[in-house]
Order: sequence, then C-alpha cells, then structure tokens
Amino acid sequence: MKNGSLVISLDFELMWGVFDHKTINNFGEIILGARNGIPKILEIFEIYGIKATFATVGLLMRNEKINELSGSRSLPHYTISNLSSYKYSENIGINENSDPYHYAKSLVEQIVSFGHELASHTYSHYYCLEEGQNVENFKDDLAKFNEVSKKYSLPKSIVFPRNQYSEGYLDACFKVGIMCYRGNEKSFYYQPASNSNQNLLIRILRLIDSYINLSGHNTYKIVPTLDNSLVNIPSSRFLRPYNHSLSFLEKYKINRILKSMSYAAKNGEIYHLWWHPHNFGSNQNENFKMLKIILEHYKKLNLKYEFSSKTMATIAKENKL
Repeated sequence: MKNGSLVISLDFELMWGVFDHKTINNFGEIILGARNGIPKILEIFEIYGIKATFATVGLLMRNEKINELSGSRSLPHYTISNLSSYKYSENIGINENSDPYHYAKSLVEQIVSFGHELASHTYSHYYCLEEGQNVENFKDDLAKFNEVSKKYSLPKSIVFPRNQYSEGYLDACFKVGIMCYRGNEKSFYYQPASNSNQNLLIRILRLIDSYINLSGHNTYKIVPTLDNSLVNIPSSRFLRPYNHSLSFLEKYKINRILKSMSYAAKNGEIYHLWWHPHNFGSNQNENFKMLKIILEHYKKLNLKYEFSSKTMATIAKENKL
C-alpha cells in the first residue's frame, strides 16, 4: 500500500451491548440519542467522503419479535448470566415502533443506502472470552448473523464485542467467509481479555493513553495474508466521547488523534479509529464538533498525501495474496 488510509469502524449495538444488563430508565436517553445521531453521522461522512464500517449486532436487524430461545441451536450460558442478550429477549417489544431500544432495521437500511460496509458485531453481542460459552456456540451465532444479514450482504468483516477473540474463533469466522477482523493495539493493556481480567491499572493506562502518547501512534502497514487466514486490521484509537469532567483535556485527546493520523498519512500507513454510536448519544454538540475537527484534518491529509478513507473489507481485499 503506497498511500495511507483512514479506517473508521463503529460498533452498532444500542441496548444489546454495553447496556444489555442496565435499565432503560438509566440509559434510554443515551440510546435514543444514538438513534438520532446515526443520521447525522451519515450526513457528515457523506460531506467528507468517508466510507465506514458499521459493525452491527444481528438482533438489531430483526423487524419483529421472534422466540430466540426456541429450536435446537446452542446458546452461550455465561457464568455471569447478565451478559447474555437472550436473557432479555422475551421482554422486548414487538417491533421497532414499539421498542426503539432493541430494533434498528430502519437505521441499518440507511447505513446501507449511503454505501457503507455492514459488518458483523455478532448476532447476540457474543463474548468470546467469557466463561460459560464455547466455539460451537459461537459458530451458531455466526450462522444466525448470516441468516438475518443475507438480505443486505453476508459480512466480510467482524468486530468482536469488547474486542474479545482467540484463534479458534478467528478460524470459525474464516470458514463462513469473513475476510478480516479488528484486532487490538500492541501494548499489553489492549490485549484481548475477559471482563474480569480488565483490572484498574489497565483501565487507567488506557485512559491516560487517550491524552498522552504512551503506546505510540498505533499506525501500521498490513502484511498481505494467504487465503487461509483472516486479515487483522487493528484498532489505532478509540474515540472517547466528550466528558464534561475531563473537558480541560479535550484538546490533548484530539491532538493525540490528529498527530497519529498525520504520521499514518506521511508514512503510507493505516490509522483505524472506532467508537460506538451511543457514545454520541449525549453531549452531541461537543461530540460532533470533535468529529468535524478530525474529518477536516482528514481532508487536508487527503489532499496533501492522498490519504484515503477505506472500509475494513476494502483493506482486506487489497491485502489478500
């Protein structure tokens, strides 16, 4: 790859993900804010010529309620039962109009209509490194995602919830036609781990790294892979949403991103930025201001260095031997 690329991936999950064990009373406004924010994100991407990867939970693509517990397919039985989306599936509404927290078919169709990549965030927001599940359960989850997404296209990319994965799960993805995944940064505090192994020190180091360059730019060139393995397109930076308590550090967070993007552009490397749409569910003015600053910088790099915007699938296709 001669010129560098900006890759943007979004983990689209609404109430099935980070908030799956919380209550709508606590987080409902944030989720509804995310629904309102996605059309704005699509408009801004269109203005700046961005093609992004929207990694979507398969359950969001349903347009009506079904009995997720019926049939003979195997389900994960997490030791921490609150992790399972299936625990809540019987209590959701009947469709998107009645339950905007758990259905998003209309938003998925908007994303596809703008020409963005629809990738897998697994069917049930599946946690690959938590106790109580196995690869066979995961294979069933992959099959369910393919079933519900085939109307649009079968996924070529996957983003693992909480960035949890290991070799067996990668192999299962390859066997159903997935070409690439979003890996983690190289530093030890970004390595895949179960939630119980995400200790306070790791969380603190990740937070500091968002403002001060502890782990490096995390930009890279893809090493072309053979047809029997997935292309790893690692994260470079999680775009932390605006936080009023840390607003005095906002300029450092943004500058950290801009400097690394410049480094990638100058050296013909990839810079992979990611976040969740619900991260923009509150403080929208501040968050969209931040996004526009980043994309204005992208346009400058695009003009000066031919730094381009590409989806994960596009990067993978370019780097298959």
